[in-house]
Amino acid sequence: MAKKKNDLSLITLGGFGEIGKNMSALEFGSDIIIIDSGVAFPGEDLPGVDLVIPDTRYLLENKEKVKGIFITHGHEDHIGALPYVLKDFQVPVYGTKLTIGLINKRLEDRNTDVSPEIHEINSESKIKAGAFSIEFFRVTHSIPDGVGLIVHTPQGVIVHSGDFKLDLTPIDGRATEFHKLTSLGEKGVLALICDSTGATSSGYTPSEKLVGHTFLKEFGRAKGRIIVATFASNVHRIQQVINAAMLYNRRVCVIGRSMVKVVEAALDLGYLDCPESILVDLSEINNYPDQEMVIITTGSQGEPLAALTRIAEGSHRQISLIPGDTVIISATPIPGNVKQVYRTINNLFKAGANVVYRDVAPVHVSGHAAREDIKLLLSMVKPTYAIPFHGEHRHLVQFKEAATDMGIPEENVIISSLGDKISFFDGNLKKVNKVGAGSILVDGLGIGDVGNIVLRDRRNLAENGVVVVVLTMEKETGKIVAGPEILSRGFVYVRDSEELINTMREAVDITLKECFDQNIRSWSGIKDRVRKDLDNIVYSQTGRSPTVLTMIMEV
Repeated sequence: MAKKKNDLSLITLGGFGEIGKNMSALEFGSDIIIIDSGVAFPGEDLPGVDLVIPDTRYLLENKEKVKGIFITHGHEDHIGALPYVLKDFQVPVYGTKLTIGLINKRLEDRNTDVSPEIHEINSESKIKAGAFSIEFFRVTHSIPDGVGLIVHTPQGVIVHSGDFKLDLTPIDGRATEFHKLTSLGEKGVLALICDSTGATSSGYTPSEKLVGHTFLKEFGRAKGRIIVATFASNVHRIQQVINAAMLYNRRVCVIGRSMVKVVEAALDLGYLDCPESILVDLSEINNYPDQEMVIITTGSQGEPLAALTRIAEGSHRQISLIPGDTVIISATPIPGNVKQVYRTINNLFKAGANVVYRDVAPVHVSGHAAREDIKLLLSMVKPTYAIPFHGEHRHLVQFKEAATDMGIPEENVIISSLGDKISFFDGNLKKVNKVGAGSILVDGLGIGDVGNIVLRDRRNLAENGVVVVVLTMEKETGKIVAGPEILSRGFVYVRDSEELINTMREAVDITLKECFDQNIRSWSGIKDRVRKDLDNIVYSQTGRSPTVLTMIMEV
């Protein structure tokens, strides 16, 4: 009797219909491999949350099947969840040299006690993991050492692009391996899982070298210090700053915790070429003339605690802006960060700096393939099915339009969402089911203990404040022997709102008397009545609904 063949399934756990926390898995029979394990950073709708990681419940339910985790590159949205995921999965992790260096830094930062089995790979490596055989192809991106995956399965070849752009003149000379992709296209590819972030941008993504030309131009003009803010992980960008500094006989100081860590790792592993003699410690920068200094820093997104933001606000302990400083913000604001980026730019101008940013000069190029680059990749790979990832829904739809332009049938371009289990059999799409998926919130040391109710309370506290009613009751009789006292935080200032506070106190007195007359003695019953009555009074007086808490002490 012939053995029944299994379906091949793609499980979308993060990065589909969203930017960040990239994670997907391929499953065949009793084998699963995980591709990437990233974080997302919380927006304003997640107050107090530090990180967002993928929900791995489906993988935990099939834990014995997981054979390995394959990482495409070292960005946080691809490696940041590993310290949490590796607590549950003791499986090998595969990544390139720089990627592994950054993973180790991340594990150290989180003080995790996990000791994963980590394997270094390159674009020539071949890995066997259960029913899967994995090869790699080099891609260019905004961080060195990125790879895409070629996964050979019993049901066909799956290609995962990783994050990519088609830069023909990369800074390190390591271009995307087109020959591998065209060879795959000639042999047949079942599905391409493709980066779609740049699908909304027309044309081709410019080369990183364009930014280098801008640096040379601005460095030639600058008379005083130069401060360059960019993403810490953009090692190629940092290299171009160093190159320009060397050309103009300037020394380089690196500041910002994440920037320092990445530069240290890149120097140690040979991904940055920088003579030690030009590097200057932050404590020594005042020992050199302004016209001889370049400072590379974090803060290109206007992050409140980042070095550039504090410099712009005048709150940095060691660096104060000097009129005539040149500040280059070598990044494009991520959606959601636009206001804070322009706030920083305005503060820099107020301090007398010459600010160079995306509106006035080509100081940034994307690390993601634009629409025509995506079309070129599709023409090389020639997949039967195309599955966009790394994008919000608008990116996925734009990718679908590009794919159909290239002749892929509309029904073969699969726009997926979190938790889709896309199954193939004998070269055809079989079905799409749903599995448990979503987001786990990390808050301090807590993982997953912040849910919708806690977030709702935090939003209400942030928007409306809190009112606390404090009173003391006699245990035996239930009489009020002290209070009620009304405390307000984030609602009104008590001294400026005495009339309102007196009205609230009188309302609580009436409620407590009613509770006593009706023989209501339980704390929960009294608290509930006080909360409801005070809610009504406060809303009628102010139109606001602060959180009301009642504290009862017995004597």
